[in-house]
This record gives sequence, structure tokens and C-alpha cells, in this order.
Amino acid sequence: MEGVPTGYRPNVGVCLVNSKNQIFVASKLYMPGVWQMPQWAIEEGEEPLSAATRELQEETGVVSTEVIAEAPHWLTYDFPPSVKAKVNRLSKGEWHGHAQKWFLIRMISDDSEIKIASSEVDPEWKWASPKEVVDQAVDHKREMYEEVMRTFMPLFNATKRM
Repeated sequence: MEGVPTGYRPNVGVCLVNSKNQIFVASKLYMPGVWQMPQWAIEEGEEPLSAATRELQEETGVVSTEVIAEAPHWLTYDFPPSVKAKVNRLSKGEWHGHAQKWFLIRMISDDSEIKIASSEVDPEWKWASPKEVVDQAVDHKREMYEEVMRTFMPLFNATKRM
């Protein structure tokens, strides 16, 4: 896939915001107190935006959206050793971490559309401030989440729906 740094597994992330510019996060299973924005692997031959919208719908039920922006470059994070071993075993690969293409997507319906379907996250979710998103992220993703916020926050008010 073009632009993906060598040794990093291509992935997508979605910064899903509501009309109040709050960000959707879900609780991680087996990691109490850790919350994350939606993110998933890209299937072979799939474009990042298609992967992001498909997975957002499959994993959260959210379909009423508008794409606001795409991050200008791939953002990366390295796996901690225990995660790296598990991911590489399951994916039959040799990855340092994930390279993620991030999208800012606005949800244009109400919360009743959200139906968590993933086996990887607890069905618990919430709307959070940008600071909460960063503060409640798992340590190895925190720096990347800070970059996502720096990239997309200037667009929040410019695209706010009334």
C-alpha cells in the first residue's frame, strides 16, 4: 500500500465526532480504564477510506456520517513486546506496529444508531473530549492520539453542524 512505512501493518482509525464535537471512544476488553477510538486492519486490495467506513458500520452500527477530513500522512505506533508477539503470531507477519490512516468523520444521527458489535471491545462506549481521549488511551498509542488531535481539532468548529 502506497506510503505505508516498511514493517508496519496498514490500519485505519476513525475520529468519530458528534454535533457537540465530542469524540466516540469504546472501552477495551481486559483493560479497565483504557478507551480507544475505532481502528481496524485494512483488507487486501481495500482503500483506506473504504476500510474505515465499512468497519465503522460493521463494528458500531453507525452509517449516518459525513467524512470531514483525512490525515495527510500515515501515523505509526510500535507494539509493546507482548502485543507484538501476539499480533505477529495471529497475523503470521513480522510487524513493528501499526501504520494508521486516520479519518475525521461526523456522525449525523443520534446515539440510538450506535450498536457495538465487536468482540474486541467492551460494549461500553462514551463521548469524550479530546483531552480525555488522549489521557485515557493505552500508553503505546498516546503519542499517536495526540497527533490525531493536533491534526483534526482545527477542523472541529469549522465543520460543526447546528
